[in-house]
Amino acid sequence: MEKKNILKGVLFVGIGASIYGMLATFVKLAYNDGYTTAEVTTSQFMWGIIGLLILNVIQTVASKKELPAPKKGDIRKLMLAGTSLGGTSLFYYLSVQYINVSIAIVLLMQSVWFSVVVESFINKKLPTARKVLATVIVLVGTVLATNLINMDVKLDVRGVFWGLMAAASYTLTMFTSNTIATYLPAFRKSFIQLLGGAVIVFIFLFFSQIGPLHFDALKGVYTHFSSNMEGIRPFDYSILWTYGLFLAVFGTILPPILFNIGFPNSGLGLGSIVSSLELPVSVTMAFVLLGEEVLLIQWTGIALILFAIVLMNLPSRKKEEVLA
Repeated sequence: MEKKNILKGVLFVGIGASIYGMLATFVKLAYNDGYTTAEVTTSQFMWGIIGLLILNVIQTVASKKELPAPKKGDIRKLMLAGTSLGGTSLFYYLSVQYINVSIAIVLLMQSVWFSVVVESFINKKLPTARKVLATVIVLVGTVLATNLINMDVKLDVRGVFWGLMAAASYTLTMFTSNTIATYLPAFRKSFIQLLGGAVIVFIFLFFSQIGPLHFDALKGVYTHFSSNMEGIRPFDYSILWTYGLFLAVFGTILPPILFNIGFPNSGLGLGSIVSSLELPVSVTMAFVLLGEEVLLIQWTGIALILFAIVLMNLPSRKKEEVLA
């Protein structure tokens, strides 16, 4: 069995989280340039699949030993797990279309307590007092970080809904990526997951943009969900070289690879703490590049959420005694 390198794991997870934290800011810039959510996500996944395919070919040719091939059952499981990866990107990008990046990332981090609920259902056990306390702290931090105390604040309900959907999808991604086909090289595993995510993204492209453009029946269905007809247009291929390649490298290729290498070395608990770097990085990028106002009360809320993540993932005294 390969010995775990905790420092290596922490480094890879930290870099992956920081890179992923920058992403929403550039998605917002793409929206400002007139691109649609479907164009942003499709271009990101198209380049991502091409990039990971090339990396897989290079790894296969350069490897001195035969790399393990995925089992049939695991291919299906990884593709299903990948749909949550596609869903997370799609829902998160829809969220930042309606609300600030600094708010959307806070909603995404609700996955912290979502995971507690899911874990309780799976294990059929009530969460520990520490996890309940951490959940309460996350909720208090969320109220502060979204500035809900200020009664003048107006959050678009659509943005909040998609942000929470992204959190639910992200929770599913975390539970599946650390348990399915851990024997596969990171490139192969990420590539198969990406194919599953691409299915969701291409379905969204068809029903939200291409389909309504060419079929009146789909256009009629579309109008029941949205009055915005600007997105019903031919696919703007310029997204591929303006934002698509950048988003693919820093959103679809690097983070999954870094996480697939990092989490097995750092462990899920420590890895989850380090991956929370995504939150302050995302808010800072939105503040610097988009000029989003982030008040002291919001930074306080963010600090509380980070504290809750650390509290939830620190080893208990019993575990420490067993390890000793």
